[in-house]
Amino acid sequence: MQLLVNKKELRDLKIRTNKMVSLTLSERQICDLELMLNGGFYPLKGFFNEEDYHSVLDTMRLKTGKIWPIPINLDISEKLSEMISIGDEIALRDKEGFALAIMNVESKWKVDKAFEAQSIFGTSDLMHPGVNFLQNNINQIYLGGSVKGLLLPKHYDYQLLRMTPEDVKNKFSNLGWGKVVAFQTRNPMHRVHVEITRQASKEKNASLLIHPVVGMTKPGDFDYFTRVRCYEKIIEKYPDNTAMLSLLPLAMRMAGPREALWHAIIRKNYGCTHLIVGRDHAGPGKDSKGNPFYGPYDAQELLKNYEKEIGVEMVPFKMMVYVKEEQQYFSIDAVSDTQTKLEVSGTELKKRLDLDEEIPEWFSYNDVLIELKKSRPPLKERGFTVFFTGLSGSGKSTLANGLLIKLLELGNRPVTLLDGDIVRTHLSSELGFSKKHRSINVKRIGFVASEITKNRGISVCAPIAPYTSDRDAVREIVSAYGGFIEIHVSTPLEVCERRDVKGLYAKARQGILKEFTGISDPYEPPKSPEIIIDSSSDDPEMLVQNIMKKIEEFGYV
Repeated sequence: MQLLVNKKELRDLKIRTNKMVSLTLSERQICDLELMLNGGFYPLKGFFNEEDYHSVLDTMRLKTGKIWPIPINLDISEKLSEMISIGDEIALRDKEGFALAIMNVESKWKVDKAFEAQSIFGTSDLMHPGVNFLQNNINQIYLGGSVKGLLLPKHYDYQLLRMTPEDVKNKFSNLGWGKVVAFQTRNPMHRVHVEITRQASKEKNASLLIHPVVGMTKPGDFDYFTRVRCYEKIIEKYPDNTAMLSLLPLAMRMAGPREALWHAIIRKNYGCTHLIVGRDHAGPGKDSKGNPFYGPYDAQELLKNYEKEIGVEMVPFKMMVYVKEEQQYFSIDAVSDTQTKLEVSGTELKKRLDLDEEIPEWFSYNDVLIELKKSRPPLKERGFTVFFTGLSGSGKSTLANGLLIKLLELGNRPVTLLDGDIVRTHLSSELGFSKKHRSINVKRIGFVASEITKNRGISVCAPIAPYTSDRDAVREIVSAYGGFIEIHVSTPLEVCERRDVKGLYAKARQGILKEFTGISDPYEPPKSPEIIIDSSSDDPEMLVQNIMKKIEEFGYV
């Protein structure tokens, strides 16, 4: 069931949108809206109202009683919320300003994000990417209401692979497929995944839908362009008319067991009869104490309780390993202690790519590895950012300039210095020194650094950057494209004051300079920087040499 209006109604509604309050949707909101409009989120007819929201948090059911484990929320700023009342119609637009849908506002409320995190993810730990995103990227005001779709979001890439649920079901029918096993993935596929999917199809006497997520996934994942190129190679490994590839514009929450139920409902809407659920399905990794957020088979156990109600049978798969003596993959439970078990984890694969080490032939396919190496070249060929942070007078600029010269001397990559004073002059001249403006300045530096890193250059940054949240935001955006090395120049405050030739600290002590970091405004030291340096006594040249040695140890030069 699609929520798109007919052509006649479309013309009238487009004209009406010009007089409506508009909301420019975020990337996640666009993903949610697309699956709502194309029927992938059936039975949803809009973004959650307050009643459905609380019902799903408490019971994993909509107010109608239908199973639905993940709230689909439309968050807005407090400023925008003041312009919207219950009963209003608002235009939902993409980033280019095109109206995608009209929402009838049925409810508006302020949420308790801590309670939502605990209900959906079972934790408040910010190491959980879903919790982190909720706390740092989601507004506290939610709107709920039904939507009328004007058009689906426009995609310029992989158009033949971007099939709606109706498209997919029609293709199943044309191929004569009655039973279909869906394989959910946000990672590149290798030989073990091909073996898992082949076994699942054989076991259920069903065809296979490889249905990877191309919306938002876990930070640090391979970008979906790389992954789709890999999937296009993988689909060739299956016999004709046994498997097909279609892309899913889903914004994952990494909610483990709850997400497994969600994935099953979505695949039901796409016409699938089975869903492969493996070890730690949609798991976000480990918490701040080093423990997994969810048990390895929690998702399987939860989905098993609801599979009949959902109408999708779960195909459980445990961890598989390559047995050297047999030269093939087996479930780990079927391997004896005397046999040699071989495996390469996702972390190990990335490490081997980083260091340009051999990746065994039994693990993956050569054409897949070629695509991965294009996207993730060895560290010595990859862009990276060195991010100095510390008090005024700590020695950041001196060390950053020294490092700049050393890196330029190597001559193997372009190098750019983004010093605090330079950025203030050329990029942030209109900003003051309030907390808000400091944050904007640091995030601007982070954006420029990420672009340099993306294009395989080296960015050397040296702002004060006093706040942990801002530094974390920079790390996240840069790490999506390359390396990030945070250097805390931990020179004591009293040393920084003695070095202050401009008398800034003295003015701050006297109250002349307001919001001065270290005196009247806090400096939040990094908790786990890659490098810590105290410039109190050592010669700057020696410190720069030490930094270069560390960068060499990390593998970047």
